[in-house]
Amino acid sequence: MSDVTTTDAPEAVDDMPVLLTDSAAAKVRELMGREENPDAVALRIAVQPGGCSGMRYALFFDDRQLDGDKVATLGGVPVRVDKMSAPYLRGTEIDWVDSLQGAGFAINNPNAQNTCACGDSFH
Repeated sequence: MSDVTTTDAPEAVDDMPVLLTDSAAAKVRELMGREENPDAVALRIAVQPGGCSGMRYALFFDDRQLDGDKVATLGGVPVRVDKMSAPYLRGTEIDWVDSLQGAGFAINNPNAQNTCACGDSFH
């Protein structure tokens, strides 16, 4: 397992398909601290069928490690990506954006051919 702390731009970790910006990692660490047992969970990033464009993103805390998971620590956050989601997420950058329009995770996926207006779904 590698530990990467990013500065300005996220850094790639061998074989990990996603990148977390500093602001995204900080927000995840804050949210993780609210969990009942924060040391037992990791951020799972996955894609699932659904949404208006065919696939949707899923980010949640998970205490399981599945067979074939890609596992790394990004910006102090343990991250897991299942083997089925990894190809869809290759090169994806996850950022935390807090602006006048609202706050939330922004997902920039270079593999997405089409996205919906909500930014939660892609094809």
